[in-house]
Amino acid sequence: MEIAPSAVQDEAREQVEEEALEALVGQYASTLYRVAFSILRNPSDAEDAVQEAFLRVLRHRDTLGEIRDHRVWLIRIVWNIVLDRKRRAKTRPETDDVAELARVLPAHGLSAEQRAAAAQNHAHVLACVDQLPAKEREVMVLSAFEELTSVEIASVLGITESSVRSRLFRARNLMADLLNHSRSLR
Repeated sequence: MEIAPSAVQDEAREQVEEEALEALVGQYASTLYRVAFSILRNPSDAEDAVQEAFLRVLRHRDTLGEIRDHRVWLIRIVWNIVLDRKRRAKTRPETDDVAELARVLPAHGLSAEQRAAAAQNHAHVLACVDQLPAKEREVMVLSAFEELTSVEIASVLGITESSVRSRLFRARNLMADLLNHSRSLR
Protein backbone atom coordinates (compact mmCIF):
# COMPACT_ATOMS: atom_id res chain seq x y z
CA MET A 1 0.00 0.00 0.00
CA GLU A 2 1.36 3.37 -0.98
CA ILE A 3 0.95 6.40 1.30
CA ALA A 4 -0.10 9.63 -0.38
CA PRO A 5 2.58 12.37 -0.28
CA SER A 6 0.17 14.78 1.42
CA ALA A 7 -0.38 12.36 4.31
CA VAL A 8 3.40 12.10 4.81
CA GLN A 9 3.71 15.89 4.68
CA ASP A 10 0.86 16.31 7.18
CA GLU A 11 2.49 13.84 9.55
CA ALA A 12 5.86 15.59 9.24
CA ARG A 13 4.23 18.99 9.84
CA GLU A 14 2.45 17.67 12.95
CA GLN A 15 5.76 16.27 14.23
CA VAL A 16 7.45 19.65 13.76
CA GLU A 17 4.57 21.45 15.53
CA GLU A 18 4.72 18.98 18.41
CA GLU A 19 8.47 19.46 18.79
CA ALA A 20 8.04 23.26 18.68
CA LEU A 21 5.40 23.07 21.42
CA GLU A 22 7.60 20.83 23.56
CA ALA A 23 10.44 23.32 23.15
CA LEU A 24 8.16 26.18 24.25
CA VAL A 25 7.06 24.25 27.33
CA GLY A 26 10.65 23.40 28.23
CA GLN A 27 11.91 26.91 27.70
CA TYR A 28 9.10 29.01 29.19
CA ALA A 29 7.13 26.91 31.71
CA SER A 30 9.08 28.18 34.73
CA THR A 31 8.84 31.80 33.56
CA LEU A 32 5.09 31.50 33.09
CA TYR A 33 4.77 29.84 36.48
CA ARG A 34 6.62 32.74 38.17
CA VAL A 35 4.35 35.27 36.44
CA ALA A 36 1.21 33.36 37.43
CA PHE A 37 2.43 32.80 40.99
CA SER A 38 3.35 36.48 41.40
CA ILE A 39 -0.32 37.33 41.00
CA LEU A 40 -2.17 34.27 42.28
CA ARG A 41 0.16 33.41 45.21
CA ASN A 42 -1.02 29.83 45.08
CA PRO A 43 1.22 27.12 43.59
CA SER A 44 -1.57 24.89 42.26
CA ASP A 45 -3.51 27.84 40.79
CA ALA A 46 -0.32 29.06 39.12
CA GLU A 47 0.30 25.59 37.66
CA ASP A 48 -3.28 25.48 36.40
CA ALA A 49 -2.86 28.87 34.72
CA VAL A 50 0.33 27.71 32.99
CA GLN A 51 -1.36 24.53 31.81
CA GLU A 52 -4.29 26.54 30.50
CA ALA A 53 -1.88 28.83 28.67
CA PHE A 54 -0.22 25.89 26.95
CA LEU A 55 -3.63 24.42 26.09
CA ARG A 56 -4.46 27.69 24.36
CA VAL A 57 -1.15 27.52 22.53
CA LEU A 58 -1.97 23.95 21.51
CA ARG A 59 -5.33 25.06 20.10
CA HIS A 60 -3.56 27.80 18.08
CA ARG A 61 -0.37 25.91 17.25
CA ASP A 62 -0.81 26.57 13.53
CA THR A 63 0.01 30.25 14.19
CA LEU A 64 3.23 29.58 16.13
CA GLY A 65 5.35 30.39 13.10
CA GLU A 66 3.83 33.87 12.88
CA ILE A 67 4.78 34.85 16.45
CA ARG A 68 7.93 37.00 16.61
CA ASP A 69 8.61 36.86 20.34
CA HIS A 70 7.28 33.69 21.92
CA ARG A 71 8.28 34.74 25.45
CA VAL A 72 6.24 37.95 25.44
CA TRP A 73 3.35 36.24 23.66
CA LEU A 74 3.23 33.44 26.24
CA ILE A 75 3.54 35.85 29.17
CA ARG A 76 0.66 37.86 27.79
CA ILE A 77 -1.47 34.71 27.49
CA VAL A 78 -0.77 33.61 31.07
CA TRP A 79 -1.19 37.20 32.33
CA ASN A 80 -4.66 37.40 30.77
CA ILE A 81 -5.61 33.99 32.18
CA VAL A 82 -4.49 35.04 35.66
CA LEU A 83 -6.31 38.36 35.49
CA ASP A 84 -9.49 36.63 34.29
CA ARG A 85 -9.26 34.27 37.26
CA LYS A 86 -8.72 37.19 39.65
CA ARG A 87 -11.69 39.04 38.19
CA ARG A 88 -13.89 35.97 38.54
CA ALA A 89 -12.82 35.52 42.15
CA LYS A 90 -13.29 39.27 42.73
CA THR A 91 -10.84 39.20 45.61
CA ARG A 92 -7.29 40.40 45.82
CA PRO A 93 -5.65 40.22 49.21
CA GLU A 94 -3.57 43.26 49.99
CA THR A 95 -0.88 41.25 51.75
CA ASP A 96 0.09 38.07 49.99
CA ASP A 97 2.13 35.28 51.50
CA VAL A 98 5.67 35.46 50.12
CA ALA A 99 7.01 32.49 52.05
CA GLU A 100 7.06 30.31 48.93
CA LEU A 101 9.12 32.85 46.96
CA ALA A 102 11.39 33.49 49.91
CA ARG A 103 12.36 29.80 49.94
CA VAL A 104 13.74 29.94 46.39
CA LEU A 105 17.21 31.35 46.97
CA PRO A 106 20.59 30.40 45.60
CA ALA A 107 22.23 28.42 48.39
CA HIS A 108 25.50 27.16 46.95
CA GLY A 109 28.67 28.81 48.14
CA LEU A 110 27.08 30.50 51.15
CA SER A 111 27.46 29.68 54.82
CA ALA A 112 24.37 28.87 56.85
CA GLU A 113 24.51 32.34 58.38
CA GLN A 114 24.79 34.00 54.98
CA ARG A 115 21.91 31.91 53.62
CA ALA A 116 19.72 32.89 56.57
CA ALA A 117 20.58 36.59 56.12
CA ALA A 118 19.98 36.35 52.36
CA ALA A 119 16.63 34.62 52.96
CA GLN A 120 15.59 37.37 55.38
CA ASN A 121 16.65 40.08 52.95
CA HIS A 122 14.91 38.33 50.05
CA ALA A 123 11.69 37.94 52.04
CA HIS A 124 11.88 41.58 53.10
CA VAL A 125 12.28 42.83 49.52
CA LEU A 126 9.36 40.67 48.38
CA ALA A 127 7.24 41.98 51.26
CA CYS A 128 8.04 45.53 50.13
CA VAL A 129 7.05 44.64 46.55
CA ASP A 130 3.75 43.34 47.92
CA GLN A 131 3.13 46.73 49.57
CA LEU A 132 3.25 48.53 46.23
CA PRO A 133 -0.04 49.61 44.64
CA ALA A 134 -1.30 47.01 42.14
CA LYS A 135 -0.34 48.88 38.94
CA GLU A 136 3.17 49.60 40.16
CA ARG A 137 3.57 46.06 41.51
CA GLU A 138 2.60 44.60 38.11
CA VAL A 139 5.28 46.51 36.19
CA MET A 140 7.85 45.88 38.92
CA VAL A 141 7.27 42.12 38.81
CA LEU A 142 7.46 42.00 35.02
CA SER A 143 10.52 44.27 34.88
CA ALA A 144 12.60 43.14 37.84
CA PHE A 145 11.67 39.48 38.14
CA GLU A 146 10.85 38.56 34.54
CA GLU A 147 13.30 41.07 33.01
CA LEU A 148 10.88 42.28 30.34
CA THR A 149 11.59 45.54 28.53
CA SER A 150 9.21 48.51 28.66
CA VAL A 151 7.94 47.63 25.19
CA GLU A 152 7.31 44.01 26.22
CA ILE A 153 5.56 45.06 29.45
CA ALA A 154 3.37 47.46 27.50
CA SER A 155 2.42 44.61 25.19
CA VAL A 156 1.63 42.25 28.08
CA LEU A 157 -0.43 44.79 30.01
CA GLY A 158 -2.03 46.48 27.01
CA ILE A 159 -0.86 49.97 28.01
CA THR A 160 1.48 52.52 26.48
CA GLU A 161 5.22 52.34 26.91
CA SER A 162 5.21 55.75 28.60
CA SER A 163 2.69 54.44 31.15
CA VAL A 164 5.03 51.54 31.84
CA ARG A 165 7.97 53.88 32.36
CA SER A 166 6.05 56.18 34.70
CA ARG A 167 4.66 53.25 36.72
CA LEU A 168 8.12 51.74 36.93
CA PHE A 169 9.57 55.08 38.06
CA ARG A 170 6.92 55.35 40.80
CA ALA A 171 7.44 51.71 41.79
CA ARG A 172 11.20 52.14 42.14
CA ASN A 173 10.80 55.31 44.20
CA LEU A 174 8.23 53.65 46.45
CA MET A 175 10.50 50.61 46.85
CA ALA A 176 13.43 52.85 47.80
CA ASP A 177 11.26 54.61 50.37
CA LEU A 178 9.97 51.32 51.79
CA LEU A 179 13.44 49.83 52.02
CA ASN A 180 14.94 53.00 53.55
CA HIS A 181 12.12 53.22 56.06
CA SER A 182 12.59 49.63 57.14
CA ARG A 183 16.37 50.09 57.46
CA SER A 184 15.85 53.10 59.70
CA LEU A 185 13.63 50.96 61.97
CA ARG A 186 16.36 48.32 62.41
